[in-house]
Amino acid sequence: MTEPESPAPANGTVPAAQLPWRARLRRLAPYARGSMPGVWAALAAAAVGAATEPLIPALLKPLLDKGFSEQGSFPLWAVPATLLGLFFIRGLASFLANYALAWSTNRAVLQLRASLFERLLNATPGLYARNSASSLTNTVVYEVQQGANQLGGAVLGIAKDSLTIVALLAYLLWLNWTLTLMVLLLAPAVAAVMRTVSRRLRSLAVAGQEATDKLAYVVEENVLAWRIVRLHEAQGAQRERFEQQSLSLRGLVMKSVAAGAISSPLTQMLAAVALSGVITAALWQQEQGTVGGFVAFITAMLLLVTPLKHLSDAAAPLARGLAAIERGLDLLERSPPEQGGTHRLAPGACIRGEIEFDGVGLRYRDEGPAALEGVQLLVQPGQTLALVGPSGSGKSTLVQLLPRFLDASTGQVRLDGVPLAQWDLAYLREQFALVSQDVVLFNSSVAANVALGAEAQVGRNRIRQALQDANLLEFVDSLPQGLDTLVGHNGARLSGGQRQRLAIARALFKNAPILILDEATSALDSESERAVQTALERLMQGRTTIVIAHRLSTIEHADCVAVLDSGRVVEHGAPAELLARNGLYARLHALQFRTEA
Repeated sequence: MTEPESPAPANGTVPAAQLPWRARLRRLAPYARGSMPGVWAALAAAAVGAATEPLIPALLKPLLDKGFSEQGSFPLWAVPATLLGLFFIRGLASFLANYALAWSTNRAVLQLRASLFERLLNATPGLYARNSASSLTNTVVYEVQQGANQLGGAVLGIAKDSLTIVALLAYLLWLNWTLTLMVLLLAPAVAAVMRTVSRRLRSLAVAGQEATDKLAYVVEENVLAWRIVRLHEAQGAQRERFEQQSLSLRGLVMKSVAAGAISSPLTQMLAAVALSGVITAALWQQEQGTVGGFVAFITAMLLLVTPLKHLSDAAAPLARGLAAIERGLDLLERSPPEQGGTHRLAPGACIRGEIEFDGVGLRYRDEGPAALEGVQLLVQPGQTLALVGPSGSGKSTLVQLLPRFLDASTGQVRLDGVPLAQWDLAYLREQFALVSQDVVLFNSSVAANVALGAEAQVGRNRIRQALQDANLLEFVDSLPQGLDTLVGHNGARLSGGQRQRLAIARALFKNAPILILDEATSALDSESERAVQTALERLMQGRTTIVIAHRLSTIEHADCVAVLDSGRVVEHGAPAELLARNGLYARLHALQFRTEA
């Protein structure tokens, strides 16, 4: 697991947070296309609501000019009835706008989240080297949803308030265009305040997400390594790490709050300046209008303050929402899907299982040391190749090249004479069954873990046979729900040996022509190991098998042994031949048997 890195630039040169708003919103277009009917419906409802805003001051003008005179020109019930109808229309328009936008937002989130999860399933391995599990989970599950909700709410609010401002300004121009032009003189100042605050909030939003990732990483590490932390009494050091990251996040949050909070008072102060100027000018022009017209103008101006305040406040959720969604978009752009070839065998044909490593070298980083260098091996169809060597010699790295979990930096790996890069990737991986010392199980039933991805297509008898061959069927039958028993998070309800035998049963069930066994019996007791070893030997007949083993007694019947040291093959031959050479293999063999004795 590696520390989470800062997001790379979305286009390779300019960070997403520094792109213009239009360019940033354009990146969302592919996920918003199917949701546009809801967006248009929300905007239409918002327009209806905005159109009702000037009607309130418009009612005041005739009410003050004529309603309180003896010759009232409208019946007494007209004003309250109009007000009730007006607010009913506004409430209905607000409901329809919010509902339509929520429909559109959640539909777009569904599409984006599906694309993100699909990319997690087929991304190149570099994605998992660059990002922690908590960071990826946070982006796919939480950030996309929260960002879409904030962005949708901010966009709808901006649309509502902008339309309201337009409607009120149109009414003000109709009432008194000279006074209205005085108000508009302050528009550039308001725009400058909002632009400055928006830029500040955008940068703080990105920094806050990075700090959140680092905090989540600390929590993730301590959840996974709680035994080690307690065993070494490292709670104090881990608590200090957590507090440092929490304080860093808190500081960024407070800076964001301060930047967002300052915009509203500034906007209100500018509005107060405009209002003061208008009142003064109106008093000079009092002989040109009526009391009702003056009150209607002042009321419409006061009504402008609220949407202006909302527009200034919208910068914070808009920046946070867009930055959160861009994390998901950056993940898609920075992690291309795996690429394979097109080579497949004809239907019904089977691969022979010849594996050749031709001058294979691998470096995890260009400037780093070589994990593998100049590996030259040939495994004939049906042979068993054992890989041995000290820890860190490159054994597991070598076998990860076969299903293309890693790609060689130099040289080629060929299957039946065809370079791995030319094989169709899904078809290539169908040819391998893997049992690793790091067992991975899903929180599902025993049957679902054995027949991974194929439980609905096969009968229970085949699953039971695989469990029988792995010496686990008797235990499974003793469980209350048998094959349908849930195994818990990564098999937490099973012992270490049971978890490994379940992984072996999965490999037995797949029945692939090439087996990769990475310490497949390391967690078994002696009795279970003998039973499983017998089953594995039956399964290995006629199949190409790559075995990684630290216990050399388990590979005495291998056709050939490759001894690795520091990423190089230093010895290669049959076990008896290597013992006779008295080299590294012989020394490892003697050391192990002395230890066991």
